[in-house]
Amino acid sequence: MHPVLLAIESSCDETSASVVRNGKVLNNIIASQAVHQKYGGVVPELASRAHQQNIVMVVHEAMDKARIKPTDLHAIAFTRGPGLMGSLLVGVSFAKGMAMGLNIPMIEVNHMQAHVLAHFIDDPKPSFPFLCLTVSGGHTQIVLVRDYLDMEVIGQTRDDAVGEAFDKAAKMMGLPYPGGPLIDKYAKTGNPHAFKFPVTVMPGLDFSFSGIKTAFLYFLRDSKQKNPSFVDENISDICASIQHNLVKMLLDRVAEASEQTGIKQIAIAGGVSANTGLQTSLKALGEKKGWDIFVPAFEYCTDNAGMIAMAAHYKFLKQQFSTLDVTPLARMPI
Repeated sequence: MHPVLLAIESSCDETSASVVRNGKVLNNIIASQAVHQKYGGVVPELASRAHQQNIVMVVHEAMDKARIKPTDLHAIAFTRGPGLMGSLLVGVSFAKGMAMGLNIPMIEVNHMQAHVLAHFIDDPKPSFPFLCLTVSGGHTQIVLVRDYLDMEVIGQTRDDAVGEAFDKAAKMMGLPYPGGPLIDKYAKTGNPHAFKFPVTVMPGLDFSFSGIKTAFLYFLRDSKQKNPSFVDENISDICASIQHNLVKMLLDRVAEASEQTGIKQIAIAGGVSANTGLQTSLKALGEKKGWDIFVPAFEYCTDNAGMIAMAAHYKFLKQQFSTLDVTPLARMPI
């Protein structure tokens, strides 16, 4: 049997659908939501409405490009959580209706597990066990991955996620949403050591990013009081410096996790894994430490249904199906 699965992702502000056949992701259709830009962040109610508008379109396109009919499907996969409740509800409800109509099973997928399993879409693939730094706007975790469906969070943020710290820093500088990629862009021509910011060191392998955000806020306030044009005149150096500090906080903990576990297979996943400063620093540290480094293709870093499809494939092999009374979970630990 060569299972054919349709996967749906609707956890935040991307509506996505993907078809996987026998463990091979055939496509990855994504509809983004530009409506949030003028508000400086994702508006949950607008996100859920946009999912309702986009979901039929992306599902139809995914199946059309894969050249499959609804009757070819063996199961429907969907993101159950974590994410925005209204957004998740659209995907879960659509999956339920389609599964009931076709009389095929449903497969619920943990969004954060799927980010990790994005590494198994294309080569090269990590071998077990490996450590995965999952970094996004809502999560910052170090995950010990023993098998496809056997994962343990061994370190995580105690307050804000690193992706949220990037976006808030960008907003403080007056950059449009989403600001994280713009910080990365400006940082490429800046001096990462131009400005220093205090960092918070938590016990164990955990993170905290609230302190550096507050320090950055006061740094900008005091600097603009002396020179109102400070940000415009120093944008590259400011971005390079804040990015350097945030990346260092991440990689210091990854290095500790590797030392504690003895694992030298290191992966990154999630939206912030697309940050070129993080990728460059990780590869440099990996060469120094003798690590094998794994970074997903850009399209599988941000939220997408391809990673949901890959996670669903491994759950299908174990016949891990959901019941029709399944409900979305805004918080869903690995």
